Amino acid sequence: MNALCLDLGLKRIGIALCVDAKIALPLRAVLRKNARQAAAEIRAILEEHKITSLIIGVPRGGKSEEEMKKRADHFVALLGFEGKIHFVDESFTSKEAALLRNKNSRKKDGTLDSLAALLMIREFFGLF
Repeated sequence: MNALCLDLGLKRIGIALCVDAKIALPLRAVLRKNARQAAAEIRAILEEHKITSLIIGVPRGGKSEEEMKKRADHFVALLGFEGKIHFVDESFTSKEAALLRNKNSRKKDGTLDSLAALLMIREFFGLF
């Protein structure tokens, strides 16, 4: 069973892969030009890694939770993914990921977003 975690953003989508619920690693983030382009790139990743479960981060408890859940649902619909879908709380994962990243790096290349996705998938599977 392979799982993919997405940290959805308007500019970048962080991605992490978990193989057999044992090994988790960040993948290259998708730089989002538009939703359809991003969905096409992620569909290719889903197929390449034979993903059976998709984990999507959504901030919980804030005033934007409902809006972010709607955006996540819309994006998942664009993927046409037919496996299991799990929504997890992504609150503070970007801040936590920033602590793990090289403090001298200020690049907006998606590394931080994929580290946030890695934190979510590791928590989901209890990998630490």
